[in-house]
Amino acid sequence: MRREGRECAFQYIFASFFTTQEIGNFTSSLKEGDTAFAKEIIEGYLQHKTELKELIEKHLIGYEYDRVYKADLAIMYEALTEIKYLSTPPQVAINEALELAKKYSTERSAKFINGVLATIVKGE
Repeated sequence: MRREGRECAFQYIFASFFTTQEIGNFTSSLKEGDTAFAKEIIEGYLQHKTELKELIEKHLIGYEYDRVYKADLAIMYEALTEIKYLSTPPQVAINEALELAKKYSTERSAKFINGVLATIVKGE
């Protein structure tokens, strides 16, 4: 049930890197429960994106934030929003993030995202 909501939130976050977006444009095709979950993630991201960016930047050892693939950043923002603000167990959020990476990003992205998220979770 929640996978569609996560995917929708990821798509919103990714699109928001490039243009201003309306949440309803992304959630209109979801089932009611998925819509509520996607909105929770999106609103959490919007409210805390500065903090989340600082957290990601701090843990990008050997990488520059501006050079990270936007899809990978969106996936990390989505997962961290769930972990920090929606009380999703870290293992669940990270596993779901890896599934998004396999679907939407490069071959190496899942390993990269897993490393960054695991480092953040261990440091919290």
